[in-house]
Amino acid sequence: MNLCLSGSPEAVAVCFESLNGSCLRSTSPLALRLSLYFLFTSIIVLTVTGNLLVIVVITFSQNHFSAGTNNLILSLSVAGLVLGGFVMPFSMVRSIESCWYFGHVFCCLHTTVDIILCNATVWHLMFISVDRYVAIFYPLHYHNRMTNKTFVAMIGSSWGLASVFGFATIISDPQVVIRGGSNKACVGGCLSLHAREIGMEYALFFYFIPVSVMMIIYGRISFIAQRHTKAIHSNTNHANPSAPSTAKDFKATKTFTIVVGNFLLCWTPFFMCNIIDPLVGHTICALLYEGLMWVAYLNATFNPLIYVFFYKWFRETAKVLLSKLFIQV
Repeated sequence: MNLCLSGSPEAVAVCFESLNGSCLRSTSPLALRLSLYFLFTSIIVLTVTGNLLVIVVITFSQNHFSAGTNNLILSLSVAGLVLGGFVMPFSMVRSIESCWYFGHVFCCLHTTVDIILCNATVWHLMFISVDRYVAIFYPLHYHNRMTNKTFVAMIGSSWGLASVFGFATIISDPQVVIRGGSNKACVGGCLSLHAREIGMEYALFFYFIPVSVMMIIYGRISFIAQRHTKAIHSNTNHANPSAPSTAKDFKATKTFTIVVGNFLLCWTPFFMCNIIDPLVGHTICALLYEGLMWVAYLNATFNPLIYVFFYKWFRETAKVLLSKLFIQV
């Protein structure tokens, strides 16, 4: 990956002036750096508070989801909470300062957690789409098919697959060679997940396959949504126990479709850039990678906002819980 360090020699510094072999550090005006710190800190605070609010609301409220769906949403929100509270603050420093000041061991830990959380998010969304598929197409058999064991297997496999790949990536110690050199040869460097040459297999298994499954499922649901809605209305005056449930599930599925759309908008540019970069000799600018990485992180920021804007019960429950909290304080 091309660092794209441009400008006069005076515009380039090193991460550790007292150490030989220190990585280069691109300098920028103080006003710009402070503005970026303010922007990224705001994103971090919004991500942490938003996902924490989802966790609290889902845990302490009666909502329209099944217990298994609740657990999937909770697990997804935990991933967003950890991403905002643990990964993003250190990524902020690395992005703005273009240096890693926290040591090699913590670099490996940070990168591993980053990979695990991002991959787990993909698999959670895919399993949520499967849950919506069963709820829409098999409403009368939903509780028989989507049992507690099924949801435990979904959540466990999401975290398990992501963890295996995350640790395997670190153990294999991939390097990105840039014009005859390696980013990892200098002191003060820490390649994040977006800078690692992890190949087409990664993009295929952890992005394109889950995304293809989600698009097929939601595409089929959208195709029959109008027909099902007409059937529901025509059976309003008849004793059809599945009709209210199906209408409710369609509404929930519509919101989850927006959640998936948010994921695609945030993550697709990063994955496409990650695939193209090795094909063009790692000449894509590091600044572009950093920007796309933060766009991808915004997925965890926007998810709670979607629940706030599209679920009235969520807003009402959040208001009640927050009012009780402030009254007690």
